[in-house]
Amino acid sequence: MPAALSSAAAESPVADPNVLTAEDVGRIAAEAGIAALRAAAVALQVPESEVQARYARGLTALQAKDTRTAIGELSSCVAASPSRADCRWELGWAYSLENRWAEALEQWTHVQRLNPQQPELETALTQARGQAALQARLAHFADGTPRPPPPLGAKVRIRATGDVMLGTTVPEGKLPPEGGGSVIANVRSLLEDADLTFVNLEGPLCDNGITTKCRSPKHCYAFRSPTSFAQFLQEAGVDVAGTANNHSGDFGEVCRRETEASLDAHGIAWSGPPGTVATMDRNGLRIGLVAFHTSASCNHLNDLPTATALVRSVAATHDIVVVSFHGGAEGGKALHVPAGRELFFGEDRGDLRAFTHAVVDAGAHLVIGHGPHVARAMEFYQGRLIAYSMGNFATYGRFNLKGPQGLGMVLEVELDREGHFTTGRILPTKQVGEGITLPDPAGGVIKQVRQLTRDDFPETGAQVAEDGTLSPRATSLPAVGSMP
Repeated sequence: MPAALSSAAAESPVADPNVLTAEDVGRIAAEAGIAALRAAAVALQVPESEVQARYARGLTALQAKDTRTAIGELSSCVAASPSRADCRWELGWAYSLENRWAEALEQWTHVQRLNPQQPELETALTQARGQAALQARLAHFADGTPRPPPPLGAKVRIRATGDVMLGTTVPEGKLPPEGGGSVIANVRSLLEDADLTFVNLEGPLCDNGITTKCRSPKHCYAFRSPTSFAQFLQEAGVDVAGTANNHSGDFGEVCRRETEASLDAHGIAWSGPPGTVATMDRNGLRIGLVAFHTSASCNHLNDLPTATALVRSVAATHDIVVVSFHGGAEGGKALHVPAGRELFFGEDRGDLRAFTHAVVDAGAHLVIGHGPHVARAMEFYQGRLIAYSMGNFATYGRFNLKGPQGLGMVLEVELDREGHFTTGRILPTKQVGEGITLPDPAGGVIKQVRQLTRDDFPETGAQVAEDGTLSPRATSLPAVGSMP
């Protein structure tokens, strides 16, 4: 508190409204006691049939995504019957849909006491704790001492890929016979030749855990690569991995922790769970990478206020900010970037145009996407490159690699000390057989990205040369801060 303010407060005869007197404390305690008695009376007065009806109405509203009605009905269920774990469980989900994570956490903490065997409880509690802590942290974030300016002439050359899954132990028979390193042996030089190399790690590195995703071995799309496979990523020059995707939790929270420990042990930075940021120093530049996914178990792409606040906080403490995102529909029919939200089997996979533009406005210098399992268009927004999907890069054994799904890339981008795009290019790759990655001299993915960019972003799309060189169009908006 400034000295002048402190002195004025000391001289004022008016009581500080923020200080509770003994009388206030007594009154509040009495009111709380009366409220508790009233709640108990309500619980005694409400027939069980009505409590059940409130639960049923709340559950129906929740399934229809009518969160206002769901919260009202389920809250009344909890008030009438505080020991009903099912009411609290569903009320927590209703709060989560509104990103009210502290309230969701409160309800699920009660569930842990009332019904510790509730399925999926550990996952729900973990994501609620992470999201609530992130929201609390961002609410009190204040810019600290500004970072000193980077060295003159500093720049960083980044290489990034789409999905990487070098083989899985589930189901059996889906590990490469010559080891995980054989999947990327032919493209190691593409990964190694950079100041900073990023991959999206599509699935955990784990030797334990249990999955609930497999109805049968034939229809099992849960991935689990051995922890030893982290060594192959390290040897290929990978510096940072995104773990924000729909397979990172395939084998539960124990496998998330094993993944993080494996990456740490091999010197690979990572971002994925709520609030996590990978920080790396290169050439005098501090670089922060934040990975997002359309799930609250990760930095949440669909919670735009929190996402942009997180990016702003990273921009305040780093010279360069890279945003990775996993979103969009999947497969050969998901080549285009639509306006508005994308749905995939009823799941909200994000409004990617809105998200990418918002994080650039919040301070991102480069935005790289993955998730559709096909390469998509590229756009310049405010002078920043957005790659909407880099496709499958190294996905062994469990992926459809026909047509565009077998094409991938290493995206190279150079940024200067202020995060401005200086050069970029697509280094084309393809997968053969069960998923062995090779350079693609035919440049199939370059042709694909060029055409999709013309279709989806005729005004702001990147110019894609035949050799994969990228550049902004003359009509693209200048970078933030560079306008006169």
